[in-house]
Amino acid sequence: MQNLKKQEIITNTKKQQIKLSVPNEPEYLSVVRLTTSGIANRVGFDLEEIEDIKLAVAEACTNAMTHGKAENGNYNIEFTIEKESMIIEVKDSGKGCMVENIRKPQERELAEGGLGVFIIKSLMDKVEISSKLGKGTTIKMMKKIGGK
Repeated sequence: MQNLKKQEIITNTKKQQIKLSVPNEPEYLSVVRLTTSGIANRVGFDLEEIEDIKLAVAEACTNAMTHGKAENGNYNIEFTIEKESMIIEVKDSGKGCMVENIRKPQERELAEGGLGVFIIKSLMDKVEISSKLGKGTTIKMMKKIGGK
């Protein structure tokens, strides 16, 4: 019965969007994680996938809080649910960065942080990072529903 319910949710899903504007404060990260978990569960991801998605989103939000400190004090998250995938975009309006400078961390850097993008790429099926200097950065992550 549980599998039928998950399949029903997936096949009846048209493109749906959920948008959040989150204060640039660490205490709101738990709200983001709970929201992400609820949406991923509703879509039909299993527990392991939900934990992966929550961690990837938390890392992207931490990057937005750390590097994308916007004037208005918020960053935005957009969840797009499609028939076969969920796309999550975390957008900040900070200073931006040179995307080509983001690379795999070296062993000596592991203790210093900077693993966020590496972790996100290892947990999600597809990751795109776009940034404009002076305009902010967007991390777009995609996870296939049912591992398709």
